[in-house]
Amino acid sequence: MAEPLEAVIGYRFRDPSLLKQALSHKSFASESGTGVYNERLEFLGDSVLAAVVAHQLFAEYPQEPEGTLSKKKSLLVSRPSLAAWAEEIGLGAHLYLGVGEETTGGRARQSLLANALEALLGAMYLDGGYDASAAFIRAWCSRKHRGLMETDHKSRLQELLQKKHKTPPTYELTSAAGPDHDKTFSVLVRIGARELGRGTGKNKKEAEQAAASDALGRMRPGEE
Repeated sequence: MAEPLEAVIGYRFRDPSLLKQALSHKSFASESGTGVYNERLEFLGDSVLAAVVAHQLFAEYPQEPEGTLSKKKSLLVSRPSLAAWAEEIGLGAHLYLGVGEETTGGRARQSLLANALEALLGAMYLDGGYDASAAFIRAWCSRKHRGLMETDHKSRLQELLQKKHKTPPTYELTSAAGPDHDKTFSVLVRIGARELGRGTGKNKKEAEQAAASDALGRMRPGEE
């Protein structure tokens, strides 16, 4: 049995209905007839997350230019990062899903988990204010952003290839599958005609990062 979510996140809601709304997918609201689901909270949480992460990076890296801070921020708030955070707190087990989402693996779907995590942040903001949501976000950033989430695979791959071959890699979109609200993009990276790696993501940028990561993982000792 899953541990109560409030115990996991270290925050108790004064208004439990906000928590339920954050955990309610649109499919559940439609099937149950409640009409209450988490997309508005997701919108709010996305903005809260961006503000807190931007503030933290601004304070932690006083010498870094805007471009570098933007790159770090985009990696921290990316879908893979949010999905990993959601998985760490076991968010999937607490979601309210419709039958279709349940049977097609919605509890483990990265896009759904990332959206629910943003909704949870929005609910915390409404229930406890900026400080409550910011404390939760900062704790995650402090644990994860150095090394794991700020790894920029594209920049690392380009740096290595420029040094060895004097030319950057190129990325090619090979497919974009799925409905408009939940597409999966596939990308391959190559240098010249030689394929280096492949990756998928919920947008082109994520897919390119995944392809670069795959390419780095395939490199033989001495190529890095």
